[in-house]
Amino acid sequence: MDLKTKYMGMTLKSPLVVSASPLSKNIDGIKKIEDADASALVMYSVFEEQIEHEQKELHYHTTVGTDSFAESLSYFPQVEDFNLGPDQYLELIRKAKESVEIPVIASINGKTLGGWTEFAKLMQDAGADGIELNIYNIPTDLNQSSQELENKYLDILKAVKSNVSIPVALKVSPFFTNFAYMAKKFDEAGADSLVLFNRFYQPDINLEELEVEPHIILSNPTDLRLPMRWIAILKGRIFADLAATSGIHYGEDVIKMLLVGANVTMLCSTLLRYGVDYIKDIKEEVIEWMTTHEYESVMQLQGSMSQLNVADPSSFERAQYMKALNNYVLNY
Repeated sequence: MDLKTKYMGMTLKSPLVVSASPLSKNIDGIKKIEDADASALVMYSVFEEQIEHEQKELHYHTTVGTDSFAESLSYFPQVEDFNLGPDQYLELIRKAKESVEIPVIASINGKTLGGWTEFAKLMQDAGADGIELNIYNIPTDLNQSSQELENKYLDILKAVKSNVSIPVALKVSPFFTNFAYMAKKFDEAGADSLVLFNRFYQPDINLEELEVEPHIILSNPTDLRLPMRWIAILKGRIFADLAATSGIHYGEDVIKMLLVGANVTMLCSTLLRYGVDYIKDIKEEVIEWMTTHEYESVMQLQGSMSQLNVADPSSFERAQYMKALNNYVLNY
């Protein structure tokens, strides 16, 4: 069975890629990912805030005492509050490239245009095979228009692309006025892949402490329907590769994403639940399904049920929405 797929110019042994998660926060975890038969890994993210904190701290220590208005940096989170600082992150990339043979894709998470985008070049110099640019932005400015927000995304992507020669994947949310238009603009701006979609982790309120606190809920298989729909719509209409993420837990989820046109499927929540070795079970489920349905390769089935290839393309659009509501049957 030929499970090979192409992603951002790389030939991968399968479409099973481990997405950014705590699983890759140290070299032992990265080795376990390769041993579990993943075809590539996206490393744990380094954050814009970490990089800018380090830059400002360096500036402070090299200029303190030169005037009487040295800026206090005490309001920044301490570097140790994060899993990895920028320098440690670059060192982890170097060690990973020395220790494993699968492609290592660095991940950088930010939301504004700034000097931190130059950090992508340091990731490349450290040996990363690619970069996943995770733009995590929840706009709260009442005076910021959708056009301004969209331009900011494009400017960040272009800034990173201008600094590196390795491929860049763009991980975004679906919350745009017209995501199809934005996918086209990202494609034109040089994104080598679109990773669909980012999940916003929404905070909760602790009623005892009366504090806002982080609250992470792992995905479930129903979450795959949104990225599945948009991959089906975009397949063959843009040049960028398409990576599916969120809600991929079992072999059948991988198959669905491949059928609509995904180049790779990103695994995270299911591995946090069942362990990284669960990749092997997912792989066996994929092989079993392909054997039963007489597919000889992943490339043979990729995109066969995208909007371009299904008999009724409207199934992915409004007509299917109307049909689903009109055909719902009450059980009481």
